[in-house]
Amino acid sequence: MGFKCGIVGLPNVGKSTLFNALTKTAAAQAANYPFCTIEPNTGEVAVPDPRLKKIAAAAGSKEIIPTRISFVDIAGLVRGASKGEGLGNQFLANIREVDAIVHVLRCFEDDDITHVEGRIDPVADAETVETELMLADLESLERRAAGFRKKATAKDKEALAVLPIMERGLTLLQDGKPVRLLLPDLDAEELKILRSLNLLTSKPVLYVCNVAEGQAATGNEHTKAVEAMAAAQGAASVVISAAIESEIAQLGDEEAAEYLEAMGLEEPGLNRLIHAGYQLLDLITFFTAGPKETRAWTVLKGAKAPQAAGAIHSDFERGFIRAQTIAYDDFTTLGGETAAREAGKARDEGKEYVVQDGDVMLFKFNV
Repeated sequence: MGFKCGIVGLPNVGKSTLFNALTKTAAAQAANYPFCTIEPNTGEVAVPDPRLKKIAAAAGSKEIIPTRISFVDIAGLVRGASKGEGLGNQFLANIREVDAIVHVLRCFEDDDITHVEGRIDPVADAETVETELMLADLESLERRAAGFRKKATAKDKEALAVLPIMERGLTLLQDGKPVRLLLPDLDAEELKILRSLNLLTSKPVLYVCNVAEGQAATGNEHTKAVEAMAAAQGAASVVISAAIESEIAQLGDEEAAEYLEAMGLEEPGLNRLIHAGYQLLDLITFFTAGPKETRAWTVLKGAKAPQAAGAIHSDFERGFIRAQTIAYDDFTTLGGETAAREAGKARDEGKEYVVQDGDVMLFKFNV
């Protein structure tokens, strides 16, 4: 199962620089002019997790394999994108294919780097992009709702289930609000229906404040404004200097640590970004561990044991019998699987077990 975060924003805000740092490549061209990124570039990055080393030590593993998440660098958007301005149609098509939006906002002053609208105002920039997404969703929903209303009149079962969600979404969009504001009020079945509509503004959003190097540890007035906006929306925000992250990406571990310390930072901003993206997608991590390898796996929060087994291989889910489960603290404190089992801390769980973040699991299956 792949999870994708799309990196979006206006041109020249640092999207491609951030993407390059994330993937430690120069795959995305970074240049000071709009639309330098045309085809979306995708890079998989490891999710930093200090638990891996401790589990591997307890299991005597030869190799450590972290879980991964994908980031997609998407072309810059401009005002009028919902009507096809700039690379609007392509931008909207690319963003429909991601699970969450990482919205990079320019929170730095630099006369040498032009701003597409001639001013530095990250909140206004966010509203420009959000407006284009809402306009695209509004047009899409209005067109589809007309057909569903006719079907609902004829008592079509699907239309009777889907139309109320459509109407609630339309009410928000006509009010100038994103559809994701519906999310907290939907039950599991309604959430499934909303996801099937694949609306741009139903996707969760993380705002990334790109600041100058000297403000990476403290932020600035722009980042405070973005933080307030995000809080009002129930969204999240992180402060990062793409320039610093680009430098760190080229250094070895020891040099990078010294550089971070000199900048007053405890860890790379990208670590916080990756974790925030992980949380944004409502993901958790479980582990498998043995002499050969300790490995992290990704599932959605609320996943049951067979679904976790399926993250490893579809045969495991199809032939699932049970899962031996050991809590992370028990596994590492007691010193591995055998000791945890002898201490009565290894549990056999069935098909209804809801996987917890940090579980160390061993699956029994029959295919």
